[in-house]
Amino acid sequence: MKHTLFPALAILVAASLTAQPTTSKDQYRAEAEKHFDLVHTKLAVSFDYAKKRMPAKAWLTLKPHFYEQDTLVLDAVGMFINQVALVQGSNKKPLKFTYADSLNLKIVLDRKYTSNQQLTVYIDYVARPDEISTKGSAAIRAAKGLYFINPDGKDSTKPIQIWTQGETQATSVWCPTIDRPNQKTTQEIAMTVPTKYVTLSNGLLAAQKKNADGTRTDTWKMDQPHAPYLFFMGVGDFAVVKDQYKNLPLTYYVERKWESYAKGIFGLTPQMIATYERLLGVPYPWKKYAQMVGRDYVSGAMENTTATLHGSGAYQNARQLVDGNRWETTVAHELFHQWFGDLVTAESWSNLTVNESFADYSEYLWLEAKYGRDKADEDHWQGMNGYLRGQANAAKHLVRFYYNDKEDMFDAVSYQKGGRVLHMLRQYLGDNAFFKGLNLYLTQNRFTAAEAHQLRLAMEQVSGRDLNWFFNQWYFASGHPLATIDYAYDPDKKEAVVYLKQTQEGAKFSMPMAIDVYAGGSRTRHQVWMKSAADTFRLPCSTTPDLVNVDAEKTMLWRKTDNKPAAQWNNQYVLARNYYDRREALDWTSAHYDSSALLRSLMVKALSDPFEGLRQQAIRFWSARYQLLNASEWQTLENIARSDKDRRTRAAAIDVLAKKANPAYQALFEKGLTDSSYTVAGASLEALLLLNPELAKNKTAELKKDAEGRLANALQTAALQQREPADWEQVVAEYKKQNVMQRNQQNKGMILYASKLKDTTAFRQVVGPAIEYAKGTAPDFGGMRAGTTDMLGWLMEEKRRQLAAKPNDAMLAAQVKYLEEKMRK
Repeated sequence: MKHTLFPALAILVAASLTAQPTTSKDQYRAEAEKHFDLVHTKLAVSFDYAKKRMPAKAWLTLKPHFYEQDTLVLDAVGMFINQVALVQGSNKKPLKFTYADSLNLKIVLDRKYTSNQQLTVYIDYVARPDEISTKGSAAIRAAKGLYFINPDGKDSTKPIQIWTQGETQATSVWCPTIDRPNQKTTQEIAMTVPTKYVTLSNGLLAAQKKNADGTRTDTWKMDQPHAPYLFFMGVGDFAVVKDQYKNLPLTYYVERKWESYAKGIFGLTPQMIATYERLLGVPYPWKKYAQMVGRDYVSGAMENTTATLHGSGAYQNARQLVDGNRWETTVAHELFHQWFGDLVTAESWSNLTVNESFADYSEYLWLEAKYGRDKADEDHWQGMNGYLRGQANAAKHLVRFYYNDKEDMFDAVSYQKGGRVLHMLRQYLGDNAFFKGLNLYLTQNRFTAAEAHQLRLAMEQVSGRDLNWFFNQWYFASGHPLATIDYAYDPDKKEAVVYLKQTQEGAKFSMPMAIDVYAGGSRTRHQVWMKSAADTFRLPCSTTPDLVNVDAEKTMLWRKTDNKPAAQWNNQYVLARNYYDRREALDWTSAHYDSSALLRSLMVKALSDPFEGLRQQAIRFWSARYQLLNASEWQTLENIARSDKDRRTRAAAIDVLAKKANPAYQALFEKGLTDSSYTVAGASLEALLLLNPELAKNKTAELKKDAEGRLANALQTAALQQREPADWEQVVAEYKKQNVMQRNQQNKGMILYASKLKDTTAFRQVVGPAIEYAKGTAPDFGGMRAGTTDMLGWLMEEKRRQLAAKPNDAMLAAQVKYLEEKMRK
């Protein structure tokens, strides 16, 4: 399960999750006790689109797990139960049952059964997902299990679809079952649908039969066991785009208007499978892999066995894909679940880490293999900071046996923290042992449910190292280190001295790490362990070091205060060269910038960083200080805006050029309007709005014909600039009616609109929300806060310029004072 609707929503979801109460001290959340084991599930279903119901028949084959049983209790939520019977050859023997709570179907069997005896129970029922009350969560917004999308076809903007969502325990809304992750069953589903629709389910399509009433029955068979929450049905008018990996059939189910873009969105799947097979040494475990995009999906994506369902945020056209496939890591994430989560499943939601932490870390593995370590480390940095930003996260164990609701487990701890913990384990064991350990874990536990201890045992068996210390502090305890790092050089003993101190309350962490010492043009690596509240490491070094780089591989999950001097931060950027090293140096310099030649040269140098993400960091730095740029540096930014290979980096440079309001850039901005990237085109339109508003207005009609993403936002900004100053109250009212993301997208337009307001009250009302957003009082979406902050900086300079021209203008003076006071707080 990828719980982000699309990458821009990551921080909103994380904030929502970490705000939830997640600890209940009065109930231990153990693995579900097994009275029966599911063996095989057979369903025959049809769909009543008018009533949004599913008439169905189920044949459940089970056996007692160990003890004799004469009563069977099934999860069955809100159904009409018409008949329950025991299958005896070709006959059905009626069984007594009770179903008072509409949640648990209690069946009295005809006798006691032992663990070596199978029985098949037949149930005739009707699922009614829209007639029951269910509770969703921040990660999964509803729990109806079965979803009818636009079933009457009255909404012309939506297709008619049906899809299911089983995680966490919602399959039991449409299929009587034992709805627990520690159950595994083979499966057969026969779906009767109108002939105009295609279907998708787990396993392979075994048969298709045309019926006399104009319907068709598709039978899907899954002959390998998997958990009930991974059951899936999808129905709709989809284009089915075929692909292949070796002999494995791959299919992409998309709405027909997106057919030509399907491979642009999902086409790296074969390479991803090859990458994961190579790393894990375990072949893709199933007989097919399909991916479907569903409308109105209640989360981001879901790893149903052999049949992943994605939300419509996956859809991107060719121009959007030019800026990079925003759904690529989601595709990788869900694919990796086919091993971690589907082949080997968490035995309980308390052990969700063995599903979701691995899927989170799979994104790093894919990016590293496909694009190199800089790209992967950027993902690592985002994951680590996503976890550290949530203040409530420090109180939660990764393996968590106390929580209020199972949905609470889908949070930044199970995902981002768990992914970073796996990265630390990989670094400590080394790649060879780490991946062999994963191979052993998957091989030993295939088609079963597992827990974190089994992962530990597999890693110990391969590496020969005891790992209780690691799992006890990272999996079965909460929090992370808070550390300070100080430095000295002892010229008498010729030693670089590192002082490490843990300042968090409670237990101290044991942390193996590398410390690199750079001196005299060479690097020496020292492996150390921090085990105490305070540790001192004395490292041989014949001269004063140029750089001492603690946690040289930047794998530690900690919040640190690194007190190295400015010269060493500069050297960290130049010498260490990993993404995280360079990012830290840039972030420190941004926070401590003093216009010194040393720090200035570092930030200028970063404009030519080999990785586009860091070039963008440097550009954003200079965007707030564009008045300090000299002619050569302006030329560097102009070159980036014209020809950088990364479109987002070009757009960032255009944003800075726009602030100079130089007519010489007009041709560059006009050319950018026709760029294949919506991001470059949007930045160019916003730049023209500052430089030549009338020309920008004349360009909007043509641009509206094809506008998504930033270009669509820029067109909203352009439309806002046509509003009269007297309309400000209506403008503010319309702004407040929008959702959080829409308001954030419009903040830059509101700032530009505010620039022409003379009334101080109107000015405050229009620009105030943007200031609050820039100060961090609302979730950030895809870096929009940085753009808003830049635009506020422009507004401040513009108002100061106007006040300098009219020093006696009380209204301008009040506006400048308001901006200075609000932005300083």
